[in-house]
Parts: sequence; structure tokens; C-alpha cells
Amino acid sequence: MGDPKRHRKKYTTPTHPWDKARLEKEVQLVIKYGLRNKRELWRFQNILRKYRRVARDLLAEIDLPGKEGEIAKAKAQTVIRKLYKMGILPENATLDDILNLSVEDFLERRLQTMVYRQGIAKTIKQARQFIIHGHVAVDGRRVTSPSFIVTRDLESKISLYKNSPLSKTETEVV
Repeated sequence: MGDPKRHRKKYTTPTHPWDKARLEKEVQLVIKYGLRNKRELWRFQNILRKYRRVARDLLAEIDLPGKEGEIAKAKAQTVIRKLYKMGILPENATLDDILNLSVEDFLERRLQTMVYRQGIAKTIKQARQFIIHGHVAVDGRRVTSPSFIVTRDLESKISLYKNSPLSKTETEVV
């Protein structure tokens, strides 16, 4: 089994805790995406911050002469391909598109949001409840984490879990 991993914070708290404009934006996002608390929002802000930092560094390195520039271009294509597979960027995106991303782009790829957008649940909160109670499956496997990032290829494979009582009542109604 190996040594247990040390749990680390996957978010950073805001530097100004009582900034009114930021607090209002955060509350709107928490309500819109049905987040449990602001920590979930901060985690996705941290992910966005990481990709934007990588894009800025690669933009600076691409213009370097010789081998360094070529290596940076290859790394840039890798990052863009990864974000494309996650469903966050379009197919022919550039590093500038990464800099234009927002937290909402990442929040739209959460399983909770996808379940609500596909009409499996009537509200965003109901989508969260379905996922936590084990009624939702992705590619036939039960997923109980509402913050699961749904990739582009798994997007069409979201459904109710086969042994869920919800899936049995849905088939009886039809």
C-alpha cells in the first residue's frame, strides 16, 4: 500500500478577506454552480491560476532563440492539448486563449454542472444530491464526487447508474 500521502491544501485564500466586490462575485458563482462552500471555488481559481502562469512562462520562452524556443513550443502544444481534452479550450487554441480563460470555464466542466445541463436533474442542487448519493455514472462507473472534471470524450457518457432506483423509475415511466 505504501506510505500515505500528506494532504495539502489545494486552494489559496484571498489576500483581502473582506473585499466587497470579490465577495459578491463569489456568492453569485457559488449559487450559480451549486458549490458547497467557497473553498470549492478557490480550488478552481487555483487551477486557473496555475494554467495562466504556465502560459505566461511559455509565452516568454517561445521567443528564445535555438532549442529553448522549440522546447517551449512543444510544451505549449502539450498544455493546449490537455485543456482541449478537458473541454475547456477549442481545438485550434493558442496560449493567448489560456490567458483569456475564466473560473466559469472550469466550473462548467464539473460533473454537477454537466448533470444539470443535460437535464438529468431539475436543479443544480439536485444534481449534487444525485451525485453524492451515487445515482450518477460516467461511462458506466459510479462517480460520487460533484467536482469531477468531465473530459470531452466522457461528456456523452453521463447517465444514471444502472442499479440506482432513479434509473428504474425512469424506465418504468417511459
